[in-house]
Amino acid sequence: MQPSGQASATSLPIGSDADLAWVRQQVRQCAAQLGFGLVQQTKLVTAASELARNTLVHGGGGRAEITPLDNGRSRGLRMCFIDNGPGIRDLELAMTDGYTTGGGLGLGLSGAKRLVHEFSVDTQPGRGTTVTAVAWVAQVPASRPGVE
Repeated sequence: MQPSGQASATSLPIGSDADLAWVRQQVRQCAAQLGFGLVQQTKLVTAASELARNTLVHGGGGRAEITPLDNGRSRGLRMCFIDNGPGIRDLELAMTDGYTTGGGLGLGLSGAKRLVHEFSVDTQPGRGTTVTAVAWVAQVPASRPGVE
């Protein structure tokens, strides 16, 4: 995975609810420019919203890095959410549907993971958390011979 030659990572602060809206807007704009369809854009914005909120609420704030990707075959988008908060004590438990420490539905991490193609969490108690989510633009199937 290499960032595309045209664009570099955009770093956005996450320190308030207003920043969450800005992250969602920037993810949608970048996804549209990369050629993601409306459904894919909505999935990316939903994942970004969940992960940015976790960064603010559980990590005490941090930043989002949005990076366009081009691997030579497809375009994609990498979103990293980075905080210096308390970290996640039990990642396996935190990735379980329904588990919550914030009174929500408990679908933040696990739900975001289902909305993207690649997902990783780097965390350690006392060191903070980095969540990375990558999605690739859906490829249009090749037309079948003899079909117009």
